[in-house]
Amino acid sequence: MKTLYVRIVVTFLLIAMISSAAALLLSNGYYSAKLRDYNEQKILKISQEIRGLYEETPGLQLHEYLTRIANMGFQVYAVDDELQGTFYGSPFKHKEIERDTIVRVLSGDTYHGVMEERHLLLVTGFFENSIRNSIGLPVRSGGKTMALFIRPDMEQQIGEVRILMALLLGFTFLLSLVLIIISTRFIVKPVQKLTEATNKIVGGDYNIQMDVTRRDEIGNLARHFTLMAKSLEKLDQMRQEFVANVSHEIQSPLTTIQGFAQSMLDNGASPEEERRYLRIIEEESRRLSALSKELLTLAALDKETSVLKPASFRLDEQIRHIFITTEWQWTEKELRLQLDLPELVICADAQLLYQVWFNLIANSIKFTHPGDAISVQIRQEEHDILVSIGDTGPGIPSGDLPHIFDRFYKGDKSRNRSRSGSGLGLSIAHKIVSLHRGSIEVLSHPGEGTLFLIRLPRL
Repeated sequence: MKTLYVRIVVTFLLIAMISSAAALLLSNGYYSAKLRDYNEQKILKISQEIRGLYEETPGLQLHEYLTRIANMGFQVYAVDDELQGTFYGSPFKHKEIERDTIVRVLSGDTYHGVMEERHLLLVTGFFENSIRNSIGLPVRSGGKTMALFIRPDMEQQIGEVRILMALLLGFTFLLSLVLIIISTRFIVKPVQKLTEATNKIVGGDYNIQMDVTRRDEIGNLARHFTLMAKSLEKLDQMRQEFVANVSHEIQSPLTTIQGFAQSMLDNGASPEEERRYLRIIEEESRRLSALSKELLTLAALDKETSVLKPASFRLDEQIRHIFITTEWQWTEKELRLQLDLPELVICADAQLLYQVWFNLIANSIKFTHPGDAISVQIRQEEHDILVSIGDTGPGIPSGDLPHIFDRFYKGDKSRNRSRSGSGLGLSIAHKIVSLHRGSIEVLSHPGEGTLFLIRLPRL
């Protein structure tokens, strides 16, 4: 019982056995309610015809007559007034009958054995080869009364039918068993393939082949399993790429810090060079600190468990605060601000949304040429709140647009590392907006600037 195959076969067999037992009980109930009285009346009528024919035919010898009757497919037991009995036809399997029953028939009563006999299953009494399962009638012969116990000889009358039915039921059961064993293999085989595929995935092999052409539950399971395997493969590739990117991002500043620190320890640098080296070490340390914070933020957002802490706040004031914080940056580049920030109260996580606006505005300031413009607009739509953040900078190449929200993706490889950042800012912004059940999209053309459209549901 350890394998699914054996369990299904045994289950089918138990179902067959229980169904057979239930069918036998139902048949017994039907026989008791409908057929038992009919069968008794039929045998009684035949017995009365046998007696009537004998009594209406003068000079007919009872022994010869009963022999002919037995040859026609009946079993007869004749008892005289001295309780001496004679059997005619095929022998009864059970020859016992109570003395009081014989005396009662000799006294003129009729014995209804089919109705009077009690069996655990009444339907089996129809086939019981017993004197007690017969009709008893008195008959006058030679001036004496005799008791005749008559029942149809089932072996002679329907023996071939019984054999045929037994063979039919036997072959049906055997063929059903064979078909159950064969059909179960077809049921279990896809499950075994799924088990093998699962083991391959556990081992890191995502190249699995499943039968996805079936149009049943197994086919749906195979299709979903194949999609799951592809998703796991993509997730594993993303994980490996993520680890590689994190290692690269960490290794580069660590190498810089190690190199300059070693130069200072070797006493081969002048005080001015040491001061410059320390400044670079500080910058790289800040980059490492910022990277670790962004990684922790992404880890918390990926869990999506109790991350959001919604509260009501003024969205317009939050965005203005970001421009106040970054004032020295956009004033240094003499950027023009075009702000359309009507008063608007929103229910969301203020701290997380602050990161979204800060990342997008900081990117616009960073990559916009001196003298260009940055625009921020808030607009209330029917079901959403639309925040648009645009600039008139160099824009984003069309080949980079589908990937700008990927983690560690950097479109412009020519930018120095201090300006390009870690490549996690837009990923974090996209994740935060998604957690708020909103959307973020980007429109950009090289030389024409970039526009980010953020839609948040109105709560």
